[in-house]
Amino acid sequence: MIAALSETQAEAYLRVLCVAGVTTGRGALHDLVRAQVTRVPFENISKLYRFKHQGLNGIPSIEVYLEGIERFHFGGTCYPNNFHFCRLLRTLGYDAVLCGADMPSGEDVHAAITVAIDGRDLLVDVGYGAPFLEPLPRDVGHDVVLRFGRDRYVLKPRDDQGRSRLDMYRDCELIHGYLLKPTPRPIEHFSKAVKDSFRPSATFMNAVDLVRFSDADSVVIYNLSIIRSTAESFSIERLNDREELTEAIEREFGIPVEIARDAIAGLGEFRGVHG
Repeated sequence: MIAALSETQAEAYLRVLCVAGVTTGRGALHDLVRAQVTRVPFENISKLYRFKHQGLNGIPSIEVYLEGIERFHFGGTCYPNNFHFCRLLRTLGYDAVLCGADMPSGEDVHAAITVAIDGRDLLVDVGYGAPFLEPLPRDVGHDVVLRFGRDRYVLKPRDDQGRSRLDMYRDCELIHGYLLKPTPRPIEHFSKAVKDSFRPSATFMNAVDLVRFSDADSVVIYNLSIIRSTAESFSIERLNDREELTEAIEREFGIPVEIARDAIAGLGEFRGVHG
């Protein structure tokens, strides 16, 4: 249901991820996920910029996506990150499928990936802005808990319909989450949700959210705040204005300041991502 990449496209993608050598098997899958999450940020600057200058109100092509990563240090939100990564995995021979997930805002408004390998059922989500540097097991009979800074992610065991519940807590308060449904979906299934994400009132058309992970820490730019986290601690730096914000985006993410400044020009009062 998801078209594979061409050989040239797959080679370009692996080059962007700085992945060389073995690309098949469970160990290689872990390496690919880690490379994607650490090298391709979750961010909406590219979304705002392409919408403004190219009128793009859908998922960028693989060529545009990879060029953005290479030239401008772009990444994407859930749809481009998970869709294109799923295509890469399938091209490399993995039994990977794109699935829909329900959020409080509606049904199938998030896309994620499941991978079946060596008799295991794994969740791969490289588009949630979360520290999922490795696939998460969906086939265990207990909660899978991941802590990072002040955040805690809990993946519940599959229910009797094969669905997986992921909850995200911050300072012990439930902030966000989704219900993943294992039915394979073509990217066209998400057309309405993708189009709606470009509405003038849509969250990521009214906020700034960038997330970058390494093996040891993370940096989040969330509107006028910078949050730095390790597995055990976090700190928050408040920015004074939008010029400081664009300078921080370039400093922390490598996205040129003139592009960041252009992307957020015209945005009104910033909106909270989680309400």
